[in-house]
Amino acid sequence: MSNLIDNTILFVKEKLKDAEAGHDWFHMQRVYKNALLIADGEKCDLEVVKLGALLHDIADSKFHDGDESVGPKVAREFLESQKASEEIIVHVVNIIENISFKGGNFEKKFSSKELEIVQDADRLDALGAIGIARTFNYGGFKNRPLYNPDIAPNLSMTKEEYKNSESPTLNHFYEKLLLLKDKMNTQTGRKIAEERHRFMELFLSQFYAEWEGEK
Repeated sequence: MSNLIDNTILFVKEKLKDAEAGHDWFHMQRVYKNALLIADGEKCDLEVVKLGALLHDIADSKFHDGDESVGPKVAREFLESQKASEEIIVHVVNIIENISFKGGNFEKKFSSKELEIVQDADRLDALGAIGIARTFNYGGFKNRPLYNPDIAPNLSMTKEEYKNSESPTLNHFYEKLLLLKDKMNTQTGRKIAEERHRFMELFLSQFYAEWEGEK
């Protein structure tokens, strides 16, 4: 492993040591592992994939008053300090700026195989058992209700509405998580996403049954 990757891991661990559990170092580590798994079957610049995965949430806008410029700025300053080439820096910053879901109504201004891989890797961590755990952890962090049958999911939110939503945690499954399977970029990503999607559907079925006192 190159010194740049080693140093990036140390930087991310330190930077996110007090982060909310769904966006901490372990999230970055899982996305990194997912990205390596997906990249194995793709023609790509592996160093850019690794750096993009490690730095993609270095300063998530959710925790910086919605400011989407902080993450790219932090990543650029770090990579410059490591004497990374401008070409690599620009590519990684573009990945950070274009990876997010943002309510599904966000038009990407950049595309590359490396972005597709890191985006799939990040989205996989929002699915399955880990995805469920992260969703309820963040809902608790924001003091949101688990579920309210009187508040329906909003499937046509603008980017701003999505960012500022305070709806019950369960709505997030319909507003984002269950939509991800069909938004995957790579064959490997799609295959894993389908398995995790089925697990979430089982969870929701069980949740509603328990909510109604049926079993």
